[in-house]
Amino acid sequence: MASTAPREEDLLMEEDEHRPPLNRALLHRSSTNNTSQVAMVGSNPCPIESLDYEIIENDLFDQNWRSRGKADQVRYVVLKWTFCFIIGVIAGIVGFVINLAVENVAGLKHTAVSALMGSSSYWTAFWLFAGTNLALLLFASSMTAFVSPAAGGSGIPEVKAYLNGVDAPNIFSLRTLAVKIIGNIAAVSSSLHVGKAGPMVHTGACIAAIFGQGGSRKYGLTCRWLRYFKNDRDRRDLVTIGAGAGVSAAFRAPVGGVLFALESLSSWWRSALIWRSFFTTAVVAVVLRLFIELCASGKCGLFGKGGLIMYDVSTKFDDLMTYHLKDIPIVVLIGVIGAILGALYNFLMMKVLRIYNVINERGNAHKLLLAAAVSILTSCCVFGLPWLAPCRPCPTAGALSPPNGTCHSLNRFRRFHCPAGHYNDLASLFLNINDDAIRNLYSTGTNDVYHPGSMLAFFVASYALGVLSYGVVAPSGLFVPIILTGATYGRLVAMLLGGHSGLDHGLVAILGSASFLGGTLRMTVSVCVIVLELTNNLLLLPLVMLVLLISKTVADSFNSSIYDLILQLKGLPHLDGYAEPYMRQLTVGDVVAGPLRSFNGVEKVANIVHTLRTTGHHAFPVVDEPPFSLAPVLYGLVLRAHLLVLLKKREFLPAPERCPKDYMAGRFEAQDFDKRGSGKQDTITDVELSPEEMEMYVDLHPFTNTSPYTVVETMSLAKALVLFREVGLRHLLVVPKSCDRSPVVGILTRHDFMPEHILGLHPVLQGSRWKRLRWQKGAVAKQFRSLLDWLANSG
Repeated sequence: MASTAPREEDLLMEEDEHRPPLNRALLHRSSTNNTSQVAMVGSNPCPIESLDYEIIENDLFDQNWRSRGKADQVRYVVLKWTFCFIIGVIAGIVGFVINLAVENVAGLKHTAVSALMGSSSYWTAFWLFAGTNLALLLFASSMTAFVSPAAGGSGIPEVKAYLNGVDAPNIFSLRTLAVKIIGNIAAVSSSLHVGKAGPMVHTGACIAAIFGQGGSRKYGLTCRWLRYFKNDRDRRDLVTIGAGAGVSAAFRAPVGGVLFALESLSSWWRSALIWRSFFTTAVVAVVLRLFIELCASGKCGLFGKGGLIMYDVSTKFDDLMTYHLKDIPIVVLIGVIGAILGALYNFLMMKVLRIYNVINERGNAHKLLLAAAVSILTSCCVFGLPWLAPCRPCPTAGALSPPNGTCHSLNRFRRFHCPAGHYNDLASLFLNINDDAIRNLYSTGTNDVYHPGSMLAFFVASYALGVLSYGVVAPSGLFVPIILTGATYGRLVAMLLGGHSGLDHGLVAILGSASFLGGTLRMTVSVCVIVLELTNNLLLLPLVMLVLLISKTVADSFNSSIYDLILQLKGLPHLDGYAEPYMRQLTVGDVVAGPLRSFNGVEKVANIVHTLRTTGHHAFPVVDEPPFSLAPVLYGLVLRAHLLVLLKKREFLPAPERCPKDYMAGRFEAQDFDKRGSGKQDTITDVELSPEEMEMYVDLHPFTNTSPYTVVETMSLAKALVLFREVGLRHLLVVPKSCDRSPVVGILTRHDFMPEHILGLHPVLQGSRWKRLRWQKGAVAKQFRSLLDWLANSG
């Protein structure tokens, strides 16, 4: 099979006698296999393409490299580092603009609501609050639904799939970038329980991908130097760097950004990429610091009084950040409970997203109605629940005591309906942007600021709203809501422990965030570094490491990470880094499907056109036969995109003969075959040929990749998967074991390694899937009955 997304009719027309025999008689292959990967961006099916990370080695490639001088090599290196610098600068500016806009838009809204509450205009305050939230969210949802559906959600699953080798349409377009920035500002400002971090990762990747387009012919932005980046390998590196820059811009965590891209996003890494990524994230940090200094004089409105820039909790409370060996059991308990809550969060999220997909599939009107319903529900919860919280007097001692005797002017406290000199602790969390709420929960020396009942109400509300808010068609992230919910959970645990723990509540809130992040995202190293860079306190390192290891290990016993689950829900064919056990029972010959389409070294134009029109394959084996060779021999692999270039150039031969080596070199340049930007590929419908041209011939030898990756048909499927994923292949040729057969058996693509395809061919292996230690109801009941039987027998 030569296509990344093979058509179902090709599989259905395949006859049993064309399939290679199985090596084991106990394995039975199904007569048909209807499984295929369909990507869901928003709710609309879209075609899935794979990326060509492999270097094409042919005559034109060799000529191009021989023609490059020392100056070309220097320009290429300088341009790579220049792009990294520009990506860092732009990502830093975008991160600052998003924080600036959110803090001012949401801050003005909260200021107006507080003023109305102070004058006892409660209903007017509610309608202003709910109406503003509804307008902002509908604006963000409308932009996403009508302008760029690919901008919905956090975008991290799409970036992860791209770096794994999957290219979904429009995920890095300029339109997606604009909607992502503006829509995320509106969605976060609407009091929806979403964050900015995930969209910032997608935004950084979009910025980098645009630089990797190699210029634009449409807008006249073309340059000879930019053609160096017209390939998927360099674009992949730039997207990886841009994603790390996005994390750095969201959290001002340069090291955490590099590690996040390495641990959670990229499937392929090398040491040189680490240097470039680290340089880019450092540039982001410098740019953010520059803008923070410029806004220190108060010229940026409400910016600087909050915002997800840095939660500095180490200023005056270093003595409160201490811990002892006796606190380790409490840390273990926090990790275990956080893992259970995180696994449940992922489970509920998938249930809600499936329901939302059913609604969204009915059209844009239903998408907006769903967004409106979630916005109204959120406004009612955020504005209504603080009425249940008691009024508490403003602190009169310590660092939190206000200089003028009232705490209402501080961003930490909200008066809401309370009398002067008092504050509502639940409103102080709800009627703030998520960044300010997290800073308040992380603050040390605030053990008596919040009531346990308020903490419980805020935890339940933030947990539920986080599950309900993400599926709305708008740019929205999961990272910040998970941090906020985890911090609330940590504070609640500290309150319930009371005198049994000497840990400061702010410290436990940080550990709660780490445990909940580990239970949902299943990341360890990158989350640990991000938390430390956020809090600016290395004293937390041992506890954060411990709680992350425990939460991830326990949560893996229930389900996968939230991003992996979303990848599966969207149908993005992501290849995992491990092989299923049944893959070792199969060879590549057991899953390769046909019929195989191949070309001769000198092929008739009509045959090429017919094959391109009747198949969706993206690569075809080139087989030399007599008189060009003594026996059929595999010459290499030719890409569909290259065949389309040949047909459009119309450099045909009147007879079936090989042309001189310098003949094609004088008529083609390597840049003619450079890959265009995402979503701009040529199609066979663009080619119009006369009947005379259809009877002519094309010599494919100069344009064929003569060194494609090949595996013998007896290689285990697990071993082939490791090669396919680690090298970043799109096509893997399967050659026969014996020499008396055709020189090529078939082609393996990403589709052939997907579990749905393999188990569709061999349903008898369904029970052999990799079973991680999952706690299922049947297994738990069985273990419980075994325990009862053992107790009865021992008694």
